[in-house]
Amino acid sequence: MVKTVIAFRVTTRHVTVLSMYIKTLTIQGFKSYRDQTQISSFSPKHNVVVGRNGSGKSNFFAAIRFVLSDAYTSMSQEERQALLHEGVSTTTTLSAYVEIIFDNSDNRFPTGNPEVIIRRTIGMKKDEYSLDKKSTSKADVMNLLESAGFSNSNPYYIVPQGRITALTNAKDHERLALLKQVAGTKVYETRRTESLKIMHETTTKRSKINELLDFIDTRLSELESEKEELKAFQEKDKERRCLEYALYQRELIEVGEALEEIEEDRRNQVHTANVRREQYNTRQSEISDLEKKLILNSSSTT
Repeated sequence: MVKTVIAFRVTTRHVTVLSMYIKTLTIQGFKSYRDQTQISSFSPKHNVVVGRNGSGKSNFFAAIRFVLSDAYTSMSQEERQALLHEGVSTTTTLSAYVEIIFDNSDNRFPTGNPEVIIRRTIGMKKDEYSLDKKSTSKADVMNLLESAGFSNSNPYYIVPQGRITALTNAKDHERLALLKQVAGTKVYETRRTESLKIMHETTTKRSKINELLDFIDTRLSELESEKEELKAFQEKDKERRCLEYALYQRELIEVGEALEEIEEDRRNQVHTANVRREQYNTRQSEISDLEKKLILNSSSTT
């Protein structure tokens, strides 16, 4: 009966006595772990996992990589299915999670807590992270891990099966690349390039902002000048309207007085016309009476 031994110790490139270590590992629904399985009492130094072939040692190791590395990202539906327990029916809700509790006595994780709990839950349509029992984003978890030395750019804190052989057979330039990764030089170069790019973009944006500020200052000066012109115009316009009002008022008074005179003349002329009409009517009556008398006198003489 063949047995395989897996020895592991999750460390960082920092060397510290009694440093941060995995305290408890909980797995459920992940690969061969159907039911909730909790492994605790890990040593802060070295741990050895012993078991028969097919007992789940590789899946135990994969569960740790599932949470701490970027080996399981951008997965297809088939790859997600492969991570879920094979015995789960496809008609049920497919979900699995791995939770790691770190002893953080040395405050390697800058959370201020003696323990740090990281959980990753995966399903056919979900991939979620939680930190200290609170939902969070993958980016936040990766940043926290990187702050403790678990850098995606330096993945040699986990050495899977076959990696040692590949490293011993590596070419010189590959070993140089490895040394840069382990020493953090590659991370520095990558971040330096990113920083220079950001600085260039910032300089460009600052130049554009300065141009915009100059334009705004020029425009403000123009607006200030236009404001003074507008103020002078408003004062002149107010004066004009006052003069127009005074002129219109005087013309209104003059027109009113002229209308009163015309009305007085009209009333006088109407009165005179009435008097003359009465005189005319009186004369007409007298003429009519005289004509009648003449007719009577003529008749008497005949």
